[in-house]
Amino acid sequence: MTMEPVDVLERYYQAMLDKSADALADLYAEDAVHEFPFAVPFPPRLEGREAVRGLYRAAWGESPVRVREIRRTGLHPGVDPEVVVSEQVAVVVLPSGEVAEVPGLLVLRVRDGLLVHVRDYMDMSGLTPAR
Repeated sequence: MTMEPVDVLERYYQAMLDKSADALADLYAEDAVHEFPFAVPFPPRLEGREAVRGLYRAAWGESPVRVREIRRTGLHPGVDPEVVVSEQVAVVVLPSGEVAEVPGLLVLRVRDGLLVHVRDYMDMSGLTPAR
């Protein structure tokens, strides 16, 4: 049974919570593209499942920051049935123990149950403690 875009989104979120680069990368097609249109400490474009795996394995492995919760604030199925847009806030625990919020928006294109294109808009300025 092929996963629908919303199912893939839920697994995407779970991989973030688990800090599992492998679980995340396994959601991608072999030739998928992942883009970061905003300035973040990642390359603006990743090409291929293994590039996604490598980037997240390195980033999550080195970072003491962990995602405690993901609050989905909006879900917008696309007119195109392959597309879903999700607005979310990642609640993260910083090395100091303080909690911060990182708002973001994901545009996912899922084909045959796998991510083929992701546009990942994260507001990294949200990495300051929540008030």
